[in-house]
Amino acid sequence: MKKLRIALAADHAGFQFKNDLAEILKAEGYEVKDFGTNSEESMDYPDTAHPLAAAVEAGEFDFGFTLCGSGNGITMTANKHQKVRAALCWTAEIAGLARSHNDANVCGIPARFISFEEVKEIAKIFLNTEFEGGRHQKRIDKIPL
Repeated sequence: MKKLRIALAADHAGFQFKNDLAEILKAEGYEVKDFGTNSEESMDYPDTAHPLAAAVEAGEFDFGFTLCGSGNGITMTANKHQKVRAALCWTAEIAGLARSHNDANVCGIPARFISFEEVKEIAKIFLNTEFEGGRHQKRIDKIPL
């Protein structure tokens, strides 16, 4: 079985959850690359989101997780890349639907609004839910410009 390659990126608000999630994913056998940030010092989320999204877009990683305060800015930035389908996921149910209906390949997490227990559950569901295809595929095909 292929070991999934996971990319992680955060701003200062998502820094600690990113680091904690990285440790859990590594312990579960995933290959993980951290695109930063590397502290809680204020920084601009596009500086980590663009490199992560470019790597996912290029096929270097199977999935990405982005974490910032609201999850919005970093997710919007990732979605500027044509082959990235980043979904803002604040519950495990949303994460499951993002994968099964939207074939999301990046999971945006609002670090200031959920607990780390919720982050772990969101990541678990996101990584273990298959895209349903079928009627959803034609919609996915219309997303890129």
